[in-house]
Amino acid sequence: MPTYLNADLHCHSVFSDGTLTPEELAVRAHANGVELWALTDHDEIGGQQRAAAAAKAQGLAYLSGVEISVTFANETVHIVGLGFDPANAALDAGLAQTRGGRGPRALEMARQLELAGIPGSYEGALRYVGNPALISRTHFARFLVETKVCRDMGEVFRKYLTEGKPGFAPHRWARLQDAVQWITGAGGAAVIAHPARYRFTANEEYALFSEFKTHGGQGVEVVTGSHTASEYLTYAGMAKEFGLAASRGSDFHSPQESRTDLGTLPLLPGALTPVWELLAERVQQP
Repeated sequence: MPTYLNADLHCHSVFSDGTLTPEELAVRAHANGVELWALTDHDEIGGQQRAAAAAKAQGLAYLSGVEISVTFANETVHIVGLGFDPANAALDAGLAQTRGGRGPRALEMARQLELAGIPGSYEGALRYVGNPALISRTHFARFLVETKVCRDMGEVFRKYLTEGKPGFAPHRWARLQDAVQWITGAGGAAVIAHPARYRFTANEEYALFSEFKTHGGQGVEVVTGSHTASEYLTYAGMAKEFGLAASRGSDFHSPQESRTDLGTLPLLPGALTPVWELLAERVQQP
């Protein structure tokens, strides 16, 4: 199997809450030196066929991808799936069930924002939605920036769209066990996405990693767009402690919004097993 140094296995397209098409992402990945790429839209694999074709056209190796929303210890956790069969019926059904809660949540978010003096947010958010089944907080945030309610996306989330703020609506996502087993049952590897982002105590984080491993999870994102250099080392240590492979992904959404571009992350720390080595037979060569 080829050795991939610049693998970017976490990004989003218009099929969820990104602003670029799969084809535009593939061009951007190639221009930034990516060698192995995966499109990981939220709870959605509708863009996989286009992404794989676009990767081939750019000469990129490709792994199928998805990012599944999970509720664990009352926190939303994201589990990335890589290298699965997109035609797997159980995975498709599970993702459809997970997507189903987004519509009612969006309406509740709009109702709360209206009570806070911000009318028309649902219709405004819809203008940014490529896939109506996947309307999300990001789409509402773009509307609030466009209408100058807030200066930027960060201010939106601080003031309106996090727990305890007007505009936040809770939702119970998939179970951790279900998400991992949908991915592994479809022949893929499950990966804990950007673990430093979760507001867990040390005990809760240990429980997450332990349960994830018990259910068949195989990897953790060590180098990702929201981690600091010290967090790379922290989660390299967690990968070794739990016997997990290491993944690497920018979590790129948009040229205007994302602080880390596709393909611009540092390399994985040494002495880790890259997750793509577990998926050698699943990598689609150009």
